[in-house]
Amino acid sequence: MAVINAAPTEVSSAAHPASPRSQTPRRRSVWKRNAGLTFALPALVWFLVFTIGPLFSLFYFSMTNWRGLIAPRTFVGLDNFTKLFADPVLHQAALNTLIQLVITVPIVVCGAFMTAYYVNLRPRGHRFIRAVLFTPVLLSAPALALVFLGVFAPTGLVNGFLDTIGLGHIAKPWLANGDSAFIAIIIVILWASVSVSAVMLASAMNSLPTEVFEAAELDGCGHWRRMWLIAFPMAKGFVGVITTLQFLWTLFTSAAVVLLLTRGGPGTSTINLSFLVYDYAFNKSKVGYAQAIAVILFVLGVLGLIGIRRLFRSKP
Repeated sequence: MAVINAAPTEVSSAAHPASPRSQTPRRRSVWKRNAGLTFALPALVWFLVFTIGPLFSLFYFSMTNWRGLIAPRTFVGLDNFTKLFADPVLHQAALNTLIQLVITVPIVVCGAFMTAYYVNLRPRGHRFIRAVLFTPVLLSAPALALVFLGVFAPTGLVNGFLDTIGLGHIAKPWLANGDSAFIAIIIVILWASVSVSAVMLASAMNSLPTEVFEAAELDGCGHWRRMWLIAFPMAKGFVGVITTLQFLWTLFTSAAVVLLLTRGGPGTSTINLSFLVYDYAFNKSKVGYAQAIAVILFVLGVLGLIGIRRLFRSKP
């Protein structure tokens, strides 16, 4: 009887294989594991094509002798970099860029932080102050340049003000003199950067707990100590973000200010590295040489980002 009963069991198991439904959980687990990669694939392709691709192209073209889009190019290896380090114009541009960074980044960060702290005290008319601070964002680069061309013109706002207060003897064509033109460039960068950074910092500082400041005020802590000993450490992470943005803006995109106000002159007094890339590529038709300068800019940007990250890294 045991044998007779075993046979139908084997037959039935052979005649009725495992249902596809029993394999469904396994298929679902595989789909869940691969779903994230599937949805991220378009973004990954976009990143590879439009970010990594141009980056490789930058390094490749920096080692070519190429005069323009339809001109033939020849591979020259590291010759462009050898010429760069012997180029006095590059030395002047690097010095001007360093001075701009050393002056503008600390002033912008400190000025923006103090302005943001004051705005978050909610003084009378603080909403109007926020709106005024956001005004530079509404001005395009050409409009901003036109404003400051009028400010620094020989008969412009600065010289008119000096005449009014009896200092007309120091009036000068500010953008036509090397030293004063460089100072004017820095002033424009500061004016365009401090206010916008202050608005961004003020928005971030809105989330800081007010109880801490109230307790510090009860303990007799003044505004200066509350600002730098309490508010700054609490907002240190976002201050690092503002510092990074200002560093990158000054290093890479300040060329627009130089181009529209002085075109690097008089002589090479206001030229910087980002403008030099534009000048060699579009005015002198030395695209490969300009790309070599862009590689130097890229390396400086990476080193600067690493330094800023270490400076504002939170201690455990």
